[in-house]
Amino acid sequence: MADDKQGRDEQADREENRQRERELEEAKARGDEKEPLFDDESVRLGDLDEALKSHDYPTTTTELVEAYGDYELEIQGGKKPLEEVLSSTDDQTYDSAEDVRRRILGLIGR
Repeated sequence: MADDKQGRDEQADREENRQRERELEEAKARGDEKEPLFDDESVRLGDLDEALKSHDYPTTTTELVEAYGDYELEIQGGKKPLEEVLSSTDDQTYDSAEDVRRRILGLIGR
C-alpha cells in the first residue's frame, strides 16, 4: 500500500472498524455477566439502615442482634435475618452505623 493520504485514510478506517468489532465482542461477552443485586447499599439493608443510624454507639454484635436480629436483609437469592447473617462472627464492637453497615455488606457479599 502506498504511503499517501488515501493509504493512511484506508488504514485508519480499518483500525476504526477493528476497534468497533472489539467493542462489540466485549459487550457480547459482558452480556452474560450478572448485574449487581443493588446499586444503593441502603436499599439492600432496607429499614435496618435507618435503625442503625439512630442506634447508640459504640455497640456490640450481641446488642445489634438483640435489637435488630429479626430485620430481613436482601441477599443473593432472597432474604436473610440479621441474626443469621451475624451468627458467623464473634462479638465485635462497632463505633458507628457505617462500621456496622460495612461489616454486614461484607458478610452478605455486596
